[in-house]
This record gives sequence, structure tokens and C-alpha cells, in this order.
Amino acid sequence: MNKACSFEWLKTGDEAFAAMIAAIDAAQSSIRLESYIFSACKLGEDIRDALERAAARGVEVRVLVDAFGSLYLSDAFWENVRRRGGEVKWFNPITLERWGIRNHRKLLVCDENVAIVGGYNISSEYQGDGVTKGWRDLGLRVQGQISVDLTDSFEMMCSLADFKHRRFARLRRSVAGLSPIAGGGQVLNNGPGRGMDAFKLNLRRELKTAKSVQIAAAYFLPTWRIRRELMRRPREGGRVQILLAGKSDVALSQLAAQNLYSGMLRSGIEIYEYQPQVLHAKLVVLDDTVFLGSANLDLRSLGINYELMLHLHNRQLAREAGEIFGEMLQQSRRINLEDWRRSRSFWQKLKERFAYFMVARVDPYVARRQMARLR
Repeated sequence: MNKACSFEWLKTGDEAFAAMIAAIDAAQSSIRLESYIFSACKLGEDIRDALERAAARGVEVRVLVDAFGSLYLSDAFWENVRRRGGEVKWFNPITLERWGIRNHRKLLVCDENVAIVGGYNISSEYQGDGVTKGWRDLGLRVQGQISVDLTDSFEMMCSLADFKHRRFARLRRSVAGLSPIAGGGQVLNNGPGRGMDAFKLNLRRELKTAKSVQIAAAYFLPTWRIRRELMRRPREGGRVQILLAGKSDVALSQLAAQNLYSGMLRSGIEIYEYQPQVLHAKLVVLDDTVFLGSANLDLRSLGINYELMLHLHNRQLAREAGEIFGEMLQQSRRINLEDWRRSRSFWQKLKERFAYFMVARVDPYVARRQMARLR
């Protein structure tokens, strides 16, 4: 990896939010913050106040918040930040024509040098250690050239905030494929529309040769091609471990994923469910490669939402990611095929199939219709 780049795992919400506030307080020239959910809780107020302090000392402060994810956040919440010269934008203001297409990204970049990416929304549910308290999530603090690429990614998303997709057509090449990171890796931008499937394409390519596959996903309903590659790995001598939510904030998504369990277990895939808290982490480790960011392995993240992922070829980082994955497995229950089959009543199977239909068929159909009206 580029010697100018450094990495630090943020394994708990407490670590991630402390790192965010420290980076904001240390910023000297610019701050760019992007979040799907920003809540008006004590944590949200603390981060907002740090942004206000930065703007007051002359730092350029820019914030991009999704209008649906932060539906209950008043625009007046940002009054003092704006008064100090900061800029706050709402991504895709809600209308009936396009409510389902959202910016699910989470990003902080300070001085185009330090950045934090991952799955943490700014909300009190994420505070804690992910075991005794708070949702289990994962982030990465990066420093160096990657932060410049992440700054560019933020700027491009700001240009799309009003959701005028005719302009998006001219930007799609630069939005989807930012320049590779020196030493091996790339900032991946995923979203609706032609040319915006960088995460999906890179993941499928890496899966074809991977010997070890470790996936942690809050919501799991990958495309058929990705499922096929996952099921092929054990038949070709590889090992696939998938860690999913034992407790979920979206019951429909959890049921849809469980509809896939039997087929994946028969193929030799190991499935685990995280037990202590809600699992919200998004992590893929393939041999010496790491994917980390905001995207789940479901159809919404792979083709409907705007998402941000880091794709890093780094043996040391992959080893550390594998250790974090192993720590989560120790708090998880492995799903056994025979026990799983015996536990499924007719009514449970019916609920799972209905959920699969809603998540795999209805949701993508509605999103495609909304996109078609905007072209």
C-alpha cells in the first residue's frame, strides 16, 4: 500500500465517534461530513457543536445529509452552523416520485488528509461496544492520498443532491470509477443508473479466485451472480463464512435473507448469526483484499442506494479485518442445516418467501420506475 496511507480500525461506536470529533476539532482548512441518518440526540448535538466550532475558527464546513434517513431532523438544527458560515445540504428532498432512492453513504473528510468511512450513522443506537451496548458496526480511519479521492467523491455527491439526473449522466464516469489508490485499491461509488455498479463488479471479480471469504452484512440479499460465486467457492476448495444479524432493525430484510439459508448451507457455506446486539457492520475479506464502507450485500445497496466502499489490497489490513471478523464470530451462533430445516414451520417459510418477494422483486421494481421517470 502507499506509504503515505495509514489505517486505524474503529471497532466500536464509542471509538468511531470519538475519532470523528477529534478529527473535526483538529481540522484547519476543510471538513466534509456525509451521513444517511443524523439524529438530534446528544451525540448529534456534540458533533454539530464541533462543526460549529470549526466554522467559527474559519474552517470550511460542508455537510450532506439524506432527507429520508434524517426525516425527523429539523433544518433549524443546523442554524448555528450556517450562521458561522457552514453549508448544509439535504440529499434528494422527498417527493412521491423519488422517495425510494437514497444516499446511504457515511463519510467524514478533514483537510483532505484524514477520513473516516464505515457503517456508523450519527445516532445514539450506535454508541457502545456492540456487545454489551449499542449496535455492532465497523469503521476505518484513513490518512493520506485516499482522503483526496474521498473528498472528490463527496463533492460529486453534493452536485447530485438536488437529484437532477440529467446532470448525473455527464458525471457517471468520474463518480463510479475514481482513480486507483497507489499500491492497490480503489474508492468505489455505487448507485442507480448506468456505470454506477463499481462495488458489485469488483466484488464479483475478486470472488472468482478467492480461497477465503468472510462477509459481515446487516442485510443480505445479493444478486444471483454473487450468490452463484459464493456457492461455487466451497465446491472448489474454498471456505465461505457469512455473518448476519441475529437481531435486526428491519425484520422484512432478515426474513428475506433467511429464505436463502437452506440453499447456501447445502453448498457448504457457513452461516452465523450475531447474538448480543443488532449487527450493522459491512465488511468483506477475500484473501488479502478488504471491502469496507456503507454498502450491505443486498439488492438495495447493490443497485438502488448511493453507497461508498473502500476496496483495499493490503495483507496486513486483511489480517486485522479477519481478526475482527473472528471476534464477532465468537459472539455468534452457527446455523446447522438439519436443525434449520427442522425449525422451519410452514408459516415461517411462507413469511420468508413473502419477505423475499417484497425485497427482491417489489422494492427494485418501484425504484426502477422512479428512475425511469427522472431520465
